[in-house]
Amino acid sequence: MIPYGRQSIDDDDIQAVQDVLKSDFLTQGPAIPRFENVFKNHVKSDYAVALSSATAALHIAAKAMGVGSGKRIWTSPITFVATSNIAFYLGANIDFVDIDPENFNLCPVALEKKLEQAKAAGALPDLVIPVHMAGNSCDMKAIWNLSKRYGFKILEDASHAVGASYDGEKVGICRYSHATVFSFHPVKIITSGEGGMITCNDPELADKCFQLRTHGITRTEDMKTEKGPWYYEMSDLGYNYRMTDIQAALGASQMGKLDQFISTRRDLVKLYENCLSDVPVVIPKESELSRSSWHLYVILVNEDGVKKDKKLIFNELLNAGIGVNLHYIPVYKQPFYRDNGFEGYALPNAEEYYRRAISLPLFPKLTANEVKHISKTLKEILV
Repeated sequence: MIPYGRQSIDDDDIQAVQDVLKSDFLTQGPAIPRFENVFKNHVKSDYAVALSSATAALHIAAKAMGVGSGKRIWTSPITFVATSNIAFYLGANIDFVDIDPENFNLCPVALEKKLEQAKAAGALPDLVIPVHMAGNSCDMKAIWNLSKRYGFKILEDASHAVGASYDGEKVGICRYSHATVFSFHPVKIITSGEGGMITCNDPELADKCFQLRTHGITRTEDMKTEKGPWYYEMSDLGYNYRMTDIQAALGASQMGKLDQFISTRRDLVKLYENCLSDVPVVIPKESELSRSSWHLYVILVNEDGVKKDKKLIFNELLNAGIGVNLHYIPVYKQPFYRDNGFEGYALPNAEEYYRRAISLPLFPKLTANEVKHISKTLKEILV
């Protein structure tokens, strides 16, 4: 079976982890700030906060940005459920903005229309979370301009977009947002096993995130001098969201290979484009200002001329040893969401995407021959 995604681990990664295992610190040691420094230097942000997962990063970033009970979060329906679940963690209200059918990202035109309606109803969002679907950046300039008009904050969900660029700068620089979140799950661009990162340029926001990831506790030199070397204070209800040094060492090692990972993914995407040129599917394209990291390769099956439904196509591909997947079922279709106010909810572009989308395998160790085999098999099933 060719999986849809797979981590790429080499001897340098293994050695980096072994070095930590032989050191004095398995957690709360020097590997974590080292990884944070490598990452913030890559994206050119002022701060980077390493966490146990991207879900943890989304949770505390939103909390640090003032989201709490009664606040409103809007995001894309085409995302992993973690993006919107944080609203329930924080007691906030969640709603969804339809996607752009060209790039599967939150659509600025749909966002503006929804904002106009929300303003008239006195129900504007406090936080909007654009999701860089498959590694292809949203139109952040347009969303940023809308935030200035309507007064919401922006938290980029760049879980797919490590190494991606927008308007000539790395995603995560936070030029058009207040903070950005990344994921290091094994199928992502780089991995730390599990792990996440927040980048931002606001020192108060960064300090709040550092505090929230460790139970809301602070321990400063001034405190220890005044009160005693044992002294610490819990000033907020935080969480145990720390990344371990083991994870951080792997993540930092993987960062040294990031450019090669992206280059390989881009070469594989070009090969897919050539191989699928005569197959009845719509192939994904980068947005105008975006240089995608190509975390995923999502095609849309043409409904005209293809008589098989997606379930049959999926099963035939799986039976042929091709590990296709779907990213994602619209979040509002999940039973938990239907039970919490979204029964009967539907967004037209998200619905069409769900009906037609299939994620084909894409990862650095995928071979050219495997891409050709996948494309040939798909054509035989569809045509």
